[in-house]
Amino acid sequence: MNLKEQIENDLKSSMKSGDNIVRGVLRMLSSDIKNVEINEKKKVSDEKIIEIIKKNIKSRKDSIEQYTKGNREDLADQEKKELKILEEYMPEQMSEDEVRKIVVDIISKSEAVSASDFGKVMGTVMKEVGNKADGNVVGGILREELK
Repeated sequence: MNLKEQIENDLKSSMKSGDNIVRGVLRMLSSDIKNVEINEKKKVSDEKIIEIIKKNIKSRKDSIEQYTKGNREDLADQEKKELKILEEYMPEQMSEDEVRKIVVDIISKSEAVSASDFGKVMGTVMKEVGNKADGNVVGGILREELK
């Protein structure tokens, strides 16, 4: 079963069980997937669906931050619940140590020495780790290593 089918099946299950939060998140996600399919005029791959999920996760994290700053914990809690649902569809994430090993290896291969090499190394690391590591984690480790 591919990721799109899994999302659709989980959406049907949430409708039957009456879980409004899961239903709402999965409807939004399903709609985003369909919109991309319409724009690209083809079925989307699991990798593209993961990109869509990552975009939604980033949006939720930004909203949580803004709601927390605005002392709206009720809305932040809602976004946290939705974030947790979205994260269930992401592939297993690499540990920080695994990411650090890759970063150090790529820095040594590319002979990067300063923060000015950040962009070049970041792109190479992200190609290597793909969807298995968050860009913010990679960027933080890279900043530490390029000091």
